[in-house]
Amino acid sequence: MSTQPHLSSTAHSPFKLMASALGLALASTTAAVASDVAQDAADAKKDAKDLDGVKVESTVVNSTSPKFTAPLLDTPRSVTVVPQQVIQQTAATSLLDVLRQVPGITFGAGEGGNPTGDRPIIRGFDSQSSIFIDGVRSSGSQSREIFDIDQVEVTKGPSSAYTGRGSVGGSINLVTKMPQTQDFVRATAGIGTDNYYRGTVDWNQQVGSDSAIRLNVMGHENDIPGRNGPDYSRWGIAPSVTFGLHADTSVTLSYYHLKSDDTPDSGIPYNNPFAATSPNARLNGNGKPISVPRDTYYGLLDRDFQKTTDDAGTILVRHNFGDGWVLRNTTMYTRSTNNYLWTQPDDSNGNFLVNGGVWRRANSRNTATTNLTNQTDLTGEFETGSLHHTLATGIELSGEKTNRTQYLVDPAKSATDTHNIGSIVNGACSSKYGIGAASNYWCAPVYDPNPNDPFVGTIIGGQNPARIVTDSSSAWVFDTVDFNPQWSVNGGFRFDSFRTRSTATTTSTGVVTRVSNDSNFWNYQLGVVYKPAANGSIYVSWGTSSNPPGVDAGDGADGIAVTNADLKPEDSRNIEVGSKWDVFNQKLSLTAAVFRTEKTNARVASAGRGSAQINVGEQRVDGVELSFNGNVTDRWNIFGGYTFMDSELVKTAPADVANQGNEFPNTPRNSFTLWTTYAITSSWSVGGGAYAQSKVYGDTANTKWAPGYTRFDAMAQYRVNDHLSVQLNIQNLTNKYYFDQAYATHYAHVAPGRAGILTFNLSL
Repeated sequence: MSTQPHLSSTAHSPFKLMASALGLALASTTAAVASDVAQDAADAKKDAKDLDGVKVESTVVNSTSPKFTAPLLDTPRSVTVVPQQVIQQTAATSLLDVLRQVPGITFGAGEGGNPTGDRPIIRGFDSQSSIFIDGVRSSGSQSREIFDIDQVEVTKGPSSAYTGRGSVGGSINLVTKMPQTQDFVRATAGIGTDNYYRGTVDWNQQVGSDSAIRLNVMGHENDIPGRNGPDYSRWGIAPSVTFGLHADTSVTLSYYHLKSDDTPDSGIPYNNPFAATSPNARLNGNGKPISVPRDTYYGLLDRDFQKTTDDAGTILVRHNFGDGWVLRNTTMYTRSTNNYLWTQPDDSNGNFLVNGGVWRRANSRNTATTNLTNQTDLTGEFETGSLHHTLATGIELSGEKTNRTQYLVDPAKSATDTHNIGSIVNGACSSKYGIGAASNYWCAPVYDPNPNDPFVGTIIGGQNPARIVTDSSSAWVFDTVDFNPQWSVNGGFRFDSFRTRSTATTTSTGVVTRVSNDSNFWNYQLGVVYKPAANGSIYVSWGTSSNPPGVDAGDGADGIAVTNADLKPEDSRNIEVGSKWDVFNQKLSLTAAVFRTEKTNARVASAGRGSAQINVGEQRVDGVELSFNGNVTDRWNIFGGYTFMDSELVKTAPADVANQGNEFPNTPRNSFTLWTTYAITSSWSVGGGAYAQSKVYGDTANTKWAPGYTRFDAMAQYRVNDHLSVQLNIQNLTNKYYFDQAYATHYAHVAPGRAGILTFNLSL
């Protein structure tokens, strides 16, 4: 029997030292170029006419996916690309920070079988298993960094034709930084409120005439603004080398490593409503999070932890045959681990209303996921009579393995009073347990919990082990046929063979359960594009997706189980009508779309939670989406959009018929994002952000909910010279107290409070 893992102090961590060293180096550079400041003042009168030094120039960006056989302007899908410029200006440090810039995306994690990690929800549908790195599926639950990311691409609507299993609401592709033909060093050093320290280095060096190496390094730590206890600490390194930069055949080798050591955040429990038949119905709550100060933290710093690693090695071989034909082969091996134990503030029994206590339920997981994928893409152009074709075809083979265990947490109250993860004595913070010391600190007072309460029990690892093995193979063909300069048709299909097997052992009984599922499915994409002008398009598109049991390959809430092993894949389809325009000399992209996404034969529990699942559910989302990205003028840049979604549970299981007609969880009717910058002079620029969404429900019964909110950010940047700039970001400018994730049963996650970050940017 072992005691719990414990977070080490970060007071003298190498991340602070790295950021401090970079800060000193940048400060020295500032002194060395002080004379340039005086010159800037002398040139101030020229600023209105001469903006050559102002980095606000923007052109419309495109996706890197070889499966898109036309520029985004002529692609009949909603695709949003978040460029490096926006990532840098907003001081984003994680994938969730980047996705906050995209309307129609919400977030969830950490409950109902979901592990802690990235869990984006696109257009109302969970997309945690539809995240890709350079077009290859990123397996395992992770909290992804962006220090090695060039841009983030979001494809919305069912898109299994492009990406395979899942992708009901859409998919996310992270494009990594690759070696370039130019030499440069870019370094940043950031310091801020709440013990924020961050340093990055991006170094690219050409070697000889035809090769280059690139190295990205990052160290980061911070406390969560406005919270009392949670913090983040991580570091990463990503080297890469390319041979044959100018040759017909090139080879790129890359490696990525990220390690984190965090204290996870537990959120605020809901003020849970009681059933009308409950003796406590007179105390009924309204389902909103309990009204307590923002810094109220129910976790145990002496017990809670999250430690993760992420390693990826990639070999990319690219050959140009000429005449527009290119062959790409990507081999990627990844291994990710996610090891955590954290406090879920459990008020599902209404402890707050009845006894004034909150149950410190312990949730845990310890997983290791590996994935080996080989993907081959062939793209090219050809003519058939008067028709021009742009073709993309390919095949993919992958094998994923997940080994998963849990922790047994024993508060040492008695031999029989054991609190296993997922099977606890469910939080009746009553006379049996008491509150505070009387309960061995498993029950905390709702208004004054102490995160420094001691943990007096033990933690035993290796409980309820499970091994999940998933093998898949797929092939696809896409073609854009240009009939004339005005009309084109974009179509394609994909076939997937998906097999998943699970072996799970219940530690307490020794029972071994084996289940498997084999699924074969086809998916399609079809769109018609009309171009009334060279810089605009109007389109109609239709696409499908398939979601088999075990889609998450064992590291999520949608795993293979006895209750769903014999079911068919869920089917989804999307119809979309939209228009895209690149205006102001292709510097500003404007898009608008109306869509309907329908999921049929959805998996639902036949007789309530935990019962066998059946394929009878139907779900629907109708929506409107507007987006903008680029320069309005030489000085003014904007990025963002608006999404309206009307979601409905059209058909449920007989046991949940009362939920028919309800809204989806985590699907706001309205969401809006805006990031904008303005160059005042050649040295000074300012920016601001606004992020708003309406009320969201956490559960399908629509009884747990988080209110809507509007958050504002601000930015100011001063360019000392061509090599050095200083940037100040104020995130959550008004210190808005809001919730950014609403979970199904127990609690909502508190968004960070106001934070200030000062970043020095060096470019050589």
